[in-house]
Amino acid sequence: MSKPPLPPEAQALLRKPNPCVMATLRSDGSPVSTPTWYLWEDGRVLINLDEGRVRLRHLRHDPRVTLTVLDADNWYTHVTLIGRVAEMRDDEGLADIDRLSRHYGGDAYPDRERRRVSAWVEVERWHGWGAMKDSDQSG
Repeated sequence: MSKPPLPPEAQALLRKPNPCVMATLRSDGSPVSTPTWYLWEDGRVLINLDEGRVRLRHLRHDPRVTLTVLDADNWYTHVTLIGRVAEMRDDEGLADIDRLSRHYGGDAYPDRERRRVSAWVEVERWHGWGAMKDSDQSG
């Protein structure tokens, strides 16, 4: 696996509203994955979590995370980002979830009742496949 920075073509893929699967670790160390929205900005990834979600508890216990972003037009092409949550904060005014919702669907996030938390993932390693193939196996 390679270390950042990612090449321009991988960053271009990550800037699009592509499907993404996020993996976190339960307290017993077993992995769990779930689809998620993300935003790629300045070499980091923004994710946003409902305050009641178990994956938020997972990240507070162990900040390690993996995100696999699939090219919406060709799922064989994908980029996997391995890193850790470096920053977590309350999403005041739901500004970050609105940014994510507009990125994926064009409108503000409809559920205004529950608190949300924004998390910034620092990428430590990455791997690509298909058109993003990265053959570095050193990591």
